[in-house]
Amino acid sequence: MTPTLIACSHGTSDPAGRAAIASLVADVAALLPDVRVVPAFVDVEEPRVADVVDQWALAGPVVVVPLLLSTGFHTKVDIARAMEAHPGVAVAAPALGPHEVLIDVLESRLASVGFGAPGDAVVLAAAGSTDPAAAVDVDVVASQLSARLGVPVRIGFAAGAGPRIPDVIGEARAAGARRVVAASYVLAPGFFARVIEAAGADVVTGPLAPDERLAGIVGERFGAALRLATAST
Repeated sequence: MTPTLIACSHGTSDPAGRAAIASLVADVAALLPDVRVVPAFVDVEEPRVADVVDQWALAGPVVVVPLLLSTGFHTKVDIARAMEAHPGVAVAAPALGPHEVLIDVLESRLASVGFGAPGDAVVLAAAGSTDPAAAVDVDVVASQLSARLGVPVRIGFAAGAGPRIPDVIGEARAAGARRVVAASYVLAPGFFARVIEAAGADVVTGPLAPDERLAGIVGERFGAALRLATAST
């Protein structure tokens, strides 16, 4: 049977955000020609992930790969609930981050705005969540990015728990930064990307998608989850 990869994103009303996610899903389909790749959403857009799982679980093994950067409510509740009706058939992969490829993309985005001049400071600007696990994931990414760049990386959040992005930008300036660059740690254009853009940084990098490298993470998450599910049956 042909396995199904359900690429589950949050959903957005932003046309550029929709285009970025559609591009990522298309890249995944091109990377995995022997896999059925279909989109699903947890909010805003249709079809909802539970409905898509119900549809394709009848056709063989299903793996839901969250097109989300961190663990949180949507992975633990929305996607987990979609799995409940199909034990042994449908499994969920982890979120996309943390992952070294995300660090590659972040580094590329920073390079594109000329980061690295004397006096530059970087703030990893994330959407945020009330789930502590999401903050842990972002901490890991910040540590990995700091090691890659060789400079400290502060963290700011647009929502949820943790310091707000404008406050962290202010702290960087107070510490002597001549230019503060917000590294946008969101997957696609939309609400949180706009919040980051308006947070007061001197320069803001673009969202992570579209970028063909992201499809490799999705494929890796899919393959690992499918092997685990097959081994347990």
